Amino acid sequence: MFFHWLKRYMPRSLYGRAALILVLPVVTLQLVVSVVFIQRHFEGVTEQMTRTVSQELDFLLDGVERAPGPAAALERMRPVAAQLGYDLAFVASEAVPERDSRRWYDFSGLVVRRIFDSRVPAVTRVMLPDDYRVTIYAETRHGPLRAGFDRQRVSATNPHQLLVNMIFFGVLMTLIAFIYLRNQLRPVTRLAEAAQAFGRGRHIPYSPGGANEVRAAGAAFVDMRARIERQIEQRTLMLSGVSHDLRTPLTRLRLGLSLLDDAEREPMQRDVDEMQRLIDEFLSFAKGAAEGEPEPVDPVDLVARIVEDAQRAGRPVELVSREGAGEVMLRPLAIRRAVENLLGNAVRYGERAELSVRLSPRSLRIRVEDDGPGIPEDLREEALRPFSRLDPARNQDRGSGVGLGLAIATDIARAHGGVLRLGRSERLGGLRADLVIAR
Repeated sequence: MFFHWLKRYMPRSLYGRAALILVLPVVTLQLVVSVVFIQRHFEGVTEQMTRTVSQELDFLLDGVERAPGPAAALERMRPVAAQLGYDLAFVASEAVPERDSRRWYDFSGLVVRRIFDSRVPAVTRVMLPDDYRVTIYAETRHGPLRAGFDRQRVSATNPHQLLVNMIFFGVLMTLIAFIYLRNQLRPVTRLAEAAQAFGRGRHIPYSPGGANEVRAAGAAFVDMRARIERQIEQRTLMLSGVSHDLRTPLTRLRLGLSLLDDAEREPMQRDVDEMQRLIDEFLSFAKGAAEGEPEPVDPVDLVARIVEDAQRAGRPVELVSREGAGEVMLRPLAIRRAVENLLGNAVRYGERAELSVRLSPRSLRIRVEDDGPGIPEDLREEALRPFSRLDPARNQDRGSGVGLGLAIATDIARAHGGVLRLGRSERLGGLRADLVIAR
């Protein structure tokens, strides 16, 4: 729980988290090795070599101080300095630089300057212009003395090679690991795509692959998908067969009722019509969202045509708002059935219905509102269940329902990876049904 705040900064995808697990130890190891190398090898070796050079400089400066004059000092100390690799010369006070010289990334120069300051107090300036030469200026009783020597005397040769090799091979191995990691995570991505497509009512080809665990999960998904498809097919065939068998006796009943008088025929005719409507509702529920294949559809145009058809049928329906433009992968017949069911409920229990459609980059929302009594909040979840009839909550003056309208719309929304939400309309005061589908 202490690292709970860190979750907002962590990658969301499996590939991102796996890459972080891979890169973080490599970078940490390189940083640790770099710090240890700079501190122990780079700095330590430079300090030891500079101490040796400081002892030699102290010896040369002591000899210069003992000489009676500048010329005698150079004559006495130049042979020794040449053997040690130093170039000595007296310069004018104006030729002494005002400050030390060092490149900003020359970290060994800091060590060299610190050792000279502590062990050779006579040194006033240390010039480190490059990786090849070191020039120092020291105060003597004969005037400023300039001494030059090779940079390799105080610094390790090519210390950057280890760092360059470490970074190069670290990046190379990380790239190789990334390629291997991507290949290992590809079967997981394919499994996620197949599962997401199946949840939205689409069937895409998928074969298990990858590591043993991923193969096992993929095989379990394939078996589960096959069982669900068989169950849906069996349910559809069963309800279709039952409904088809019922049509024959209903037809005989209609023929028999046609021979009766109107006074006796009308009540029985209403019962037969009610039975026919029940059979049609069962068939619609059995089909669910399985009718047709997903295709690019303009939802705004689809809703507009549904409203026009409802208006031609004499229903008090109006399209009040349309936002956005574009296409969404939908089953147009299934979406039409869901919207028509919502419209049928709206005009059955209310005086009028209003539709609005909003298409955003992330979702599609089709809203149906009516001015009826609505559904209490504690009964909305129950209203979405099949064969659920909330008679006390709804107006039955215009005919009773089977209890499948909202269930069919919910099933179609789920098959498209969406949801059906019920609420209270702020515009009309009745029921508000939102069919929301992710893009």
